Amino acid sequence: MSVESLPPLREVLAEHGLLADKRFGQHFLLDLNLTRKIARLAAPLESAVVVEVGPGPGGLTRALLAEGAGHVIVIEKDRRFLPILADIRAASDGRLTVIEGDALKADEAALIARHAPGLAPKIVANLPYNVGTPLLVRWLTGRFQPALMALMFQKEVAERIAAQANEEAYGRLSVLAQALAEAHIAMTVPARAFTPPPKVESAVAVLTPRAEPPPPDLVQALERVTAAAFGQRRKMLRSSLKPLGGEALCRRAGIDPDARAETIPVEGFLRLAAAL
Repeated sequence: MSVESLPPLREVLAEHGLLADKRFGQHFLLDLNLTRKIARLAAPLESAVVVEVGPGPGGLTRALLAEGAGHVIVIEKDRRFLPILADIRAASDGRLTVIEGDALKADEAALIARHAPGLAPKIVANLPYNVGTPLLVRWLTGRFQPALMALMFQKEVAERIAAQANEEAYGRLSVLAQALAEAHIAMTVPARAFTPPPKVESAVAVLTPRAEPPPPDLVQALERVTAAAFGQRRKMLRSSLKPLGGEALCRRAGIDPDARAETIPVEGFLRLAAAL
């Protein structure tokens, strides 16, 4: 049996009597045309090992395999889906590894070294709404360095990732994401595409980590500066950054201390972090 010959996802869910669990922020994508479109955002896949978080019944997993991924490692916390994922694994020609566990505690580098060494690591996922942002921050700032990430979030979160200075959505997540990666919104997905439909639209953000990322100490300083600046975003930087040096810090970085956080571009925050 091949992945393409597996029964439709709606039939699989009905056969197993499964519904989305609100505790895990689950919303299923069952349209295989749509999931294949998402999978293609991470192309080329043939030489890649793709880590997928929260696969649920495996719609995106099937798409990644059908699009030719060299290997797929899925991390699923909800054990109700393990039998369904086992069926996909049986049809995957050995290209699927299923890990039961919490993605927030996973060691992706170790998993890849064990199951698919030598392949380019990528992350493609319809992220559970309740863990999407902390997972992204961990992937951006941690020691595991994927070559590309194609991640579905609530649309407002994706907009925050890609926003520029002086835009309403611009904030701490924008600065961290863009300091460490090239980021853009590749596609939006209406609520009706999901089962059950969420209350908001979703969007897929594609992030390509920078070839020469800032060193870890600068990233730590950037996290401190952005937390202070956007924690009181309506205040001038001389006030919001006062615990870190305030006006003197701004002067060292060549930043107007009377400016507010939402007007400072990513490059300006990197100068503030360097000055700190």
